[in-house]
Amino acid sequence: MEKNVEVSLLFDFYGELLKPSCRQAVDLYYNEDLSLSEIAAQTGITRQGVRDSIKRSEERLFELEQKLGLFKRFVQLESGLDKISSLSEQIYKNSADDTNKKLALEINRTASALKE
Repeated sequence: MEKNVEVSLLFDFYGELLKPSCRQAVDLYYNEDLSLSEIAAQTGITRQGVRDSIKRSEERLFELEQKLGLFKRFVQLESGLDKISSLSEQIYKNSADDTNKKLALEINRTASALKE
């Protein structure tokens, strides 16, 4: 996965655990696509200060993921729910029994609701 995408996703999971100033710098850099100079002008700190803040925040986000694994677990759950949906669709298509078809539809609805 590309680093920018990965940092942005980790920020979605752990951003609230960063200091407010770090959270703002990461948000502006990765989500708003501002340059270091633009962020420096907006926040009133030096360009180097912004860069250092972003680098520390990136390290912290990767450290949190390594310790907590929330993003990895989320990806695993999404994948599992996709597989459950796919299997329930196969059961529905291959079943002649109305009870099994109803159960397959319910399983599919439940998996879809959990993904929302």
